Amino acid sequence: MKKFLFAAFTIATAFILFSFVAADKKPAWNIPAKYTAMKISKKGDKESIALGKTLYVKHCKSCHGGGKGDGAKAASLKTEMDDLTTAAFKALPDGNKYYMAFVGRGDMPNFEKKITDEEERWAIINYLNSL
Repeated sequence: MKKFLFAAFTIATAFILFSFVAADKKPAWNIPAKYTAMKISKKGDKESIALGKTLYVKHCKSCHGGGKGDGAKAASLKTEMDDLTTAAFKALPDGNKYYMAFVGRGDMPNFEKKITDEEERWAIINYLNSL
């Protein structure tokens, strides 16, 4: 009987701990294949990165800050920001970054109508890749 109670207690404790860890984990992005397959049209030359930085400051910096998710509005959001300067983020396909930046989800707004020019969109991706 003691073994059964110990096993039940252990399983219940593990379940409770797992539920807290799972609750803190951000859901994975469900990015359609057409975006994952997208390739950046113009690799990050100085002009593209400069344009991307200007657009990032205008549209993204208030939440994302310097890329670490430390912008002035970040604390008021429900979702914790990703660090855009990490090797893990930089390793994502450019099409995934494109989807995340312009289609968005949850606290990340959709920018498809605000930033309509493809060159400007890719310039932001080039800037993110330069962080």
